[in-house]
Formats: sequence, structure tokens, C-alpha cells
Amino acid sequence: MKLQSTFKSDLQKEQRLVCYLDLLYGQKLTYYKANRVTDLKQQRYGIDLELKHSVNDMVFRVDEKAQLDYLNEDLPTFAFELSYLKNNVQQKGWLFDPIKKTDFYALITAIYSDEPEKFTSCKITFVNRFKLISFLASKKLTEKALDKYIKDNTGLHGKIAVKELDTKKEGYLFFSTKNKAEQPINLILKLDFLEENGLAKRLV
Repeated sequence: MKLQSTFKSDLQKEQRLVCYLDLLYGQKLTYYKANRVTDLKQQRYGIDLELKHSVNDMVFRVDEKAQLDYLNEDLPTFAFELSYLKNNVQQKGWLFDPIKKTDFYALITAIYSDEPEKFTSCKITFVNRFKLISFLASKKLTEKALDKYIKDNTGLHGKIAVKELDTKKEGYLFFSTKNKAEQPINLILKLDFLEENGLAKRLV
């Protein structure tokens, strides 16, 4: 599970969240059984979870993305990583990374902890990775087009409008060049926008 924060306590938060998510998957998934992946190599390929259909045995590979930096907040958006820095070299983010074998993203948002050391509620939104990339391409937001936005705005920090998207209703770019060591550049998309276009579905 890829997390944004660098605090040591994040590992404990992640472990508690994983236990809570596994409980929710058991309660809410009707036709699928969730199997957690612990192999580090598989996780590097973007697989935290495998969903196996109870009838036809079809398996989908899921990458969990959790907004643990925003506990007790219900954000309407999610950040899809386009690039980041490692050893001062720009690396490809997970959205377009060709080594990733992810079929679906499980976006974990609105994570609430109303009791000490315990998560009490969250939202889980499944996003079809290939449908998302295809949909963006249909709006002329290909990887190449987004790379050009990144190149044209090198060194800037903050929110960058994208002409192919309605900034208020659909999404925009965000450059974190001043507040994070990895300086990630993310495509910020509205969760409602993803659902309305058949790219995402809420589990809970």
C-alpha cells in the first residue's frame, strides 16, 4: 500500500487499517473473496490484494491507495501519481508505470478514527485502471500529453489547470515541489467524476 506520509507511526496506522479493510471486504464483497498479498515483489508490481470470483475463479489484482495523511477528513478528490523524484532523478508514477500489473485501484478515503488506536469507518472506491487510462486518452490526456504539461510547468508548485478537464468538477494537476522530498506530481480527480463516467464504483 503506497502511503504519502513519512512519520514512523504510519506503519502502525497502515497495519491497523489493513486489518479493518480485510474485515470490510469480508462483510461487503458479495461475489468475490479477498486474498491479501504479502509477497514484496508482487507488491512492487502494484498488487496488494487479489479478488477471486466465487463462480468463475476470475482473479483481479488490486492496488490499495489510502489517504492516511487526511484522517478524519472526507476529501472529494484523489491523487493519481504521474511522477516523483528518487535520487534527484524523475521517476514514472504508478498510474502509467508499465511494470505495474494492477487491474483495479482501491481508493481508501474518508478514514475516520473515532476511538483511540482504532479505525471506525472509511470509504472504499474501486477504480478500473485500464478504463481510467482509456478514458483519459479519449479526452486527449494521454501519458505523452500529461508529460508535456509536466515539462511546461517544471519548477512550479501547487495547482495547475488542465484544459481538457473542468477544474471544479473533474480535475487538475498538482505539483508538490516545495513541501515533499519526493516532489510528486499528481493528477487530481474528483471521485464523483470517476463514478459518473463508469470508471469507479463505491464498495462502502
